[in-house]
Amino acid sequence: MRNIIRVARREYIETVKTWTFILGLVVVPVVLGGLILFGDRLGPDQNASRAPIRVGVTNPSAELLAKIQAVFEEYNKSHPRGPVALVEVDGDEPAEQQGKQMLRQDRLDACVAFEGDLEGGQGEMRFYTYKLKSSEIDALWTVERLIRDAIISRRYETRGLDRAIVQAITSVATERIELGEEQGQERVQDQNHQMARMMIPFAFMYLIFIGIVGMGQHLVSSIIEEKNSRIIEVLLSVVSPFRLMAGKIMGLAAVGLTVVALWGVMGYTIARWQGIKIDISGDLIAYGLVYYVLGFLLFSAVLAGVGSICNTLKETQSLLMPIMLIFVVPIMAGVKLVQSPNGDLARVLSFVPPTTPMVMILRLSSGSEIWTGEVVLSIVVLAAGVLATLWAAAKIFRTGILMYGKRPGPREIARWLFER
Repeated sequence: MRNIIRVARREYIETVKTWTFILGLVVVPVVLGGLILFGDRLGPDQNASRAPIRVGVTNPSAELLAKIQAVFEEYNKSHPRGPVALVEVDGDEPAEQQGKQMLRQDRLDACVAFEGDLEGGQGEMRFYTYKLKSSEIDALWTVERLIRDAIISRRYETRGLDRAIVQAITSVATERIELGEEQGQERVQDQNHQMARMMIPFAFMYLIFIGIVGMGQHLVSSIIEEKNSRIIEVLLSVVSPFRLMAGKIMGLAAVGLTVVALWGVMGYTIARWQGIKIDISGDLIAYGLVYYVLGFLLFSAVLAGVGSICNTLKETQSLLMPIMLIFVVPIMAGVKLVQSPNGDLARVLSFVPPTTPMVMILRLSSGSEIWTGEVVLSIVVLAAGVLATLWAAAKIFRTGILMYGKRPGPREIARWLFER
């Protein structure tokens, strides 16, 4: 055990003292904090300067055309640096065909054709563009919204309704208030705070994912580097292959735990600074620690086995691709898992060892009631998977770490598993 601890301490120190590790440890929280604090400045600029969007309309009634013109003028008053211009569609051909021709001649940016009694609630609107530029998509969405708004206003008028009165009747002012644990504690919650609260389970899942997968990559790099430089042979003259593998895994598990703890504290501090209350119980932290350690042991054992039979990082990456696809399943299904933390998909993935840590921490942090027996059973299944994976990885690591040149095939690796 002493040799395992020595290897683990060496692996931990060698990893955390590098400037790249320190830089990554500091830069990521700073960038994420900047995105949270200044995210509104990264969004689309509603007052950005651009050339006028030229819009042609075909077959509108005189009343609808006047309404569209009025809507455009109102918009241009509040957006003088990015106006919308209504262009007359003229020519000997039918109006819709003429509009298409003007689009191809770059005399229009969009052409809107009306068909049927749109003002009466029938018919449709066709929105034509030509060689659409990505920089114009947002502006064209605005044009479509403005024209739709003009049509709706005409529908109100044709029915003798006052749109302002209808909107006043149908709109309801709502104040969202969250009660505290003590009597009299109340906090007004806006939509941004509610969105942030909804993202908390994802934050916990990403922390586990980054800690497991991110630190696991360091293990592969360490094994490949020491194998190619023949340092591994010196290390194996002092410790056994299993103790070497176990020490490396323990050392990098401690590194990952350090990173996850620091990032978690920074994220919690930024959230509280923004007035977002995050309820983190001691049970959740304890479960998170258990799932992280077991998940890291599982993933690292796989990486140790894969790294020992490869000679370059390129070979390792090709073998790890199918494994990584399994680990990203919870990320891809995150929204569905949050919506249904007790659904069939969440429960199935909770008992698949590679996905168990991330799925269970997502479910536990979602606020839903999870049966304690289900939590205990998932830990037992994950621990059994860890033991089986460590056993197989130790068998492969013992032989593969000293092999150079051609990578062994599946049959040869299978034979190593049953050697004594």
